[in-house]
Amino acid sequence: MVLSVVGVSHVFPGAVGDLSVLGDIDLEVRSGEFVAIVGPSGCGKTTLLNLMSGLDHPSVGSVELRGAPPVAGMPDLGYLFARDALLPWRTVLGNAELALELRGVGRAERRDAAARLLGQVGLAGFEDRYPAQLSQGMRQRVAIARTLVAHPSVLFLDEPFSALDAHTKLLLQETFSELWGGLGSTVVLITHDLGEAVAMADRVVLMTRRPGRIKRVVTVDIPRPRSPMALQDDAEYHRVFDQLWEELRQEVVESAEGILPAGSVEREGSPLWAQH
Repeated sequence: MVLSVVGVSHVFPGAVGDLSVLGDIDLEVRSGEFVAIVGPSGCGKTTLLNLMSGLDHPSVGSVELRGAPPVAGMPDLGYLFARDALLPWRTVLGNAELALELRGVGRAERRDAAARLLGQVGLAGFEDRYPAQLSQGMRQRVAIARTLVAHPSVLFLDEPFSALDAHTKLLLQETFSELWGGLGSTVVLITHDLGEAVAMADRVVLMTRRPGRIKRVVTVDIPRPRSPMALQDDAEYHRVFDQLWEELRQEVVESAEGILPAGSVEREGSPLWAQH
């Protein structure tokens, strides 16, 4: 077992009262497994990811990564954010090689590795450009290359495709799935996109509204390698999606009560953000 979360609850203290974000989470992630975590907005998904990656520590319970508490900045961990967070003063190549540079890898070796990965994400010829000269989708491709270039054994993904248009999102899901297939890294993905979770993950963890608890864990028995684009027409993909949505729907509806106008949460049995 690579990652173990046992009895984890988390509270954010505040001047007007403590905010309970997570409640009694138990979860194990196996080596090489791709796990997606979904749930209503504000249920503590990103907080849980931060606890798993060592960016924060649980108020109650324990998190262990390969048998020890995780520490932020461990060299074999990768963390991919919703926004690319590229360094604007560095070129595309300079950004992509950053992880290897911080590890002390020689200039020629790290540049070759970064250039090779940039080619794999479709950015060959853009090595000398700067982030401001790229589209958002291209910037996120650079971020993917920067994250994967050091071959991390564990990857934490915090909605890395959420800021993209639908077409670009599918293309990058496809690209990432192909690259991950060659790495064998353990992956934990946070996403609001249920379709994305089904298309990419081995297991999908459904969380309740805040304080987030695990409502159900569903295994996705769709053979690999998978194509997120091709799965849009796959009957098994839609069957698993519908099963998951039935479990998640009430949590989303109850989380949105009093916030959104009546009838805006659902349309024909599916959420507006999860039409498929």
